[in-house]
Amino acid sequence: MSIKRIENTPRMTKAVVHGDTVYLSGITADDRSATVEVQCQQILDKIDALLEKAGTNKSKLLSSQIWLTDISTWARFNTVWDAWVDPENAPARATVEAPLAAPGLSIEIMVIAAL
Repeated sequence: MSIKRIENTPRMTKAVVHGDTVYLSGITADDRSATVEVQCQQILDKIDALLEKAGTNKSKLLSSQIWLTDISTWARFNTVWDAWVDPENAPARATVEAPLAAPGLSIEIMVIAAL
């Protein structure tokens, strides 16, 4: 079975297609000074673009893992997530509080989708 890598570097690949499944790496926002809501929207826009490059879309999400640096922002995060996610096809989801790799990052999201 073939493996297709999208936006890869020697360290990591942003999306990997294997069989009928697309695996996205942890995606973060570009503007680390932005609010949780803005960072979330930036990430979701990147996810949409990567899923499109892989040949799928958010209606085919299977699972999502979400890391927030401050769990008290969970409700604010959810306002953006809920407006974006396909309500008929919401993925299995886990959300946790954790420190992230770079200062200023508020959110990191990783998803798996079907083709």
